[in-house]
Amino acid sequence: MNNITIKPITDAAGCTAVEQLQIDAWQMDDNLEVVPGHMLLTFHKNGGVLLGAYAGQRLVGFVTGFVGLMGNGRCKHASHMMGIHPDFQGQGIGTRLKLAQRQAVQQQGLDLITWTYDPLETANARLNIRKLGAVCRTYIPNLYGEIVGINAGLPSDRFQVEWHINSAHVANRLAGKDGGETAVPEHLILNVVGKNGRPPETFKSPSEPRHFVQIPLNFQAIKAHDLPLALTWRLHTRQLFTDLFAQNYTVTDFIWQQERAYYRLELGYTTG
Repeated sequence: MNNITIKPITDAAGCTAVEQLQIDAWQMDDNLEVVPGHMLLTFHKNGGVLLGAYAGQRLVGFVTGFVGLMGNGRCKHASHMMGIHPDFQGQGIGTRLKLAQRQAVQQQGLDLITWTYDPLETANARLNIRKLGAVCRTYIPNLYGEIVGINAGLPSDRFQVEWHINSAHVANRLAGKDGGETAVPEHLILNVVGKNGRPPETFKSPSEPRHFVQIPLNFQAIKAHDLPLALTWRLHTRQLFTDLFAQNYTVTDFIWQQERAYYRLELGYTTG
């Protein structure tokens, strides 16, 4: 990873390379879902952030977003996409891109970045929630409708996470001062999963200041081999997270422990 350089993408040729990288990263069959280069260049020239990760002269990763508004009128940076070429995934490039994005947004005087991701994708959860210190209290069912590539065949449900980039919570996570949760007490798990790997038909009602929600370790493998089970997981977690967020719980950590994966949720969490 030491030979990877992160730098802004500022010209049409660079944006065209991002078009192809989108196809490669998400295994798209065509370019109908691709954000075109001219839009990416417009983002860059109008207050957006467009950063590339380069192995030599080759573009192998990117992140892009733009200035947006919260419902209360507060300005934020809306991070729209981040993609890494499959040959370069798992090397920490995503972390470096997000940290560079954080620095660029701080230089604009903003303190909040939001983005969406599939809550059942454990690699994304580990990066977004555990490593970067983002939190989530918003669940969006089927955000993009029917989509293609590696995400085809299921409702496109998403977490919308908040990355409060100047908060103590984020600073501590990034500095390694807050390692997060290390143990998951079984009595606090709301959806204990059986040996068959299926979610329970019902889940416990929350009654404590913190709870845990279990998700599959490898959702893509489930999708590939048992799409009905993947749909069951999608609808199960949709109901569970929707109910918890409505009761003022917030996702604040992600734990991968003993071949199991969990989100931690805290009641009444405030940014700090």
